[in-house]
Amino acid sequence: MERLTYLLADEKNVRRHLLPLTFTRPVALLRVGIVTLQEKWNRLLGEDAGFWVEDYLQGKFAAKPAKTAAKDGKCLMINASVIPDAALAEALASLRPDEILVPANPADGNDLPWIAFYQDCSRLTTYESGLCQDGRISKPYGGKILQIGHLWDIFTHNGKQIEEDLSAIAACRPGEPLQGEGITRMGDRPVYAEAGARADHCIIDTTEGPVYLGRNSRVMPGAYLKGPLALCENSLIKVGAKIYGGCTFGPHCKVAGEVESSVMIGYSNKAHDGFLGDAVLGEWCNLGAGTNCSNLKNDYSPVRVWSYAEEKFVKTGLQFCGLFMGDHAKSAIGTQFNTGTVVGVAANVFAAGFPKNFIPSFTWGKETYRVERAIDTARAVWARRNKDFTECEADILRCIYQQTVENRTRSQSEDA
Repeated sequence: MERLTYLLADEKNVRRHLLPLTFTRPVALLRVGIVTLQEKWNRLLGEDAGFWVEDYLQGKFAAKPAKTAAKDGKCLMINASVIPDAALAEALASLRPDEILVPANPADGNDLPWIAFYQDCSRLTTYESGLCQDGRISKPYGGKILQIGHLWDIFTHNGKQIEEDLSAIAACRPGEPLQGEGITRMGDRPVYAEAGARADHCIIDTTEGPVYLGRNSRVMPGAYLKGPLALCENSLIKVGAKIYGGCTFGPHCKVAGEVESSVMIGYSNKAHDGFLGDAVLGEWCNLGAGTNCSNLKNDYSPVRVWSYAEEKFVKTGLQFCGLFMGDHAKSAIGTQFNTGTVVGVAANVFAAGFPKNFIPSFTWGKETYRVERAIDTARAVWARRNKDFTECEADILRCIYQQTVENRTRSQSEDA
């Protein structure tokens, strides 16, 4: 029997709600908890799932059926925004080729029109054709559904997902002894260390959740860490940092100052003092020294944020909501971000006072950041981490630049 191919598909409208983070990556590569959505699915399915993404991303995130499935075969398309669990994996196993799994109660599924369906490999020619669902019988799924349907879902689900991911990791392999000296422990929840993790003369507080320290991660003296917290591979928490619960710092991040309920997907730095709360940063971001981010309005009213899907500011329903920053974005020293700010890809933020709550991609202050200059900078930044910035990466940035022209034009006309 031919092995089934799984594809984690970016549902079109949900993907737009998750911009700017999904300009540069599949939805399934968003990090929620310790690992990405793809890694969660791989663990439950026992297979490496591929991606189904917008055409301009397929050069980097190739779909597996293009190489492994027969032209007349089938693959299982799974909505990439769903956070999987064992019950949902069982429901997928019983799905028939003529059915489409949908939420029994759409209100519980957030903006989730479908969960999974089989697709003919012959349809996998363009992004749109791969999402075609014609002629399928709806099969309601009555189980609980967790979804990353909006940017803020990443940090609101993050603390619980750290606990879930750590339970799964610990069930597969025991942790390593935590290296270091002078560690003060508070609470009785686990501190799980991977090989090479080190912490010195710091406080680790697990009274409200566990702490995960990834391979070769390091915690420097004077830091306070409160769980649930995930410090992933080769990441660093600097001297005197105050890290509160619900935080994940992906691989190769540097963190300092005061941070709470925030996710840094990877390869990003907040290496100086300043506050960051209820926030999500993509990859290759840098917050300049003294950057501060408001996460609470003075009148305590619910926060609104810019939505690429609706092209307007929308209600989050949250009292606490800070900063969302796309890949390659940077802030100057002393930057003050207002509550609920969205910063696009490769934006360079510097201004007197508070910048706007929506900063388009490829902006340089109030001007346009030339895409080839942005590519040169990205290439230099990648080289510092011994990574090769390929022409494929450059082409993705060029596509995003073209897609966001209208955002920049509108913003610049408002400033004129």
